[in-house]
Amino acid sequence: MEPNQKINCTVSSCKYNNGDKELCMLEAIHVAPMEDVDTETADESMCASYRYDEQ
Repeated sequence: MEPNQKINCTVSSCKYNNGDKELCMLEAIHVAPMEDVDTETADESMCASYRYDEQ
């Protein structure tokens, strides 16, 4: 059975963001460090699934 994911998101410039509900419309996201180093704090990571919404 697949897990039921809910990904909250307020990044309005991302094409996967549903701005009305502040939810990511992807089934899963990839979170990656901002640099190719081991991270020690959460603010060193980012959503690597982000895509700019050109509309």
